[in-house]
Amino acid sequence: MDATDETHHHHMQGMEPPPASSAASSGMTMHHRMMHMTFFWGTNAEILFRNWPGDRSGMYALALIFIFVLAFVVEWLSHSRLIKEDSSSVAAGLIRTLMHTVRVGLAYLVMLAVMSFNVGVFLVAIGGHCLGFFFFGSRFFKNSGAASAYVKL
Repeated sequence: MDATDETHHHHMQGMEPPPASSAASSGMTMHHRMMHMTFFWGTNAEILFRNWPGDRSGMYALALIFIFVLAFVVEWLSHSRLIKEDSSSVAAGLIRTLMHTVRVGLAYLVMLAVMSFNVGVFLVAIGGHCLGFFFFGSRFFKNSGAASAYVKL
């Protein structure tokens, strides 16, 4: 080993895998799943929680529906105007703050689901945001002459 290799080796000492435990060496093995760091296709994914949805296709489909609905609701909350903009009461401020908090929390859940790097999850998240924006954010469904749906506070 020359000086360059030895210097590199000393800098990488903290990067070594932990030694095998006595339980692992006595025949008991621990199951470790590697997290994907690139996009992949497939139904065997972990989305948001450990072992969820598991390796069953039906649970994977349910997880995709859940992510789609989350993204759709995020868009609804982003574009809904349930309280008049000129409302300045404390109650109106608290309701706006609560709606913002829920919207951001749901948006983070969608982001974390996409971080599973599963292509199906990515596509349904984009689809949920797209359809939600189409229904609530675009002017296609806006009726300019309709009565306002604001809550008066």
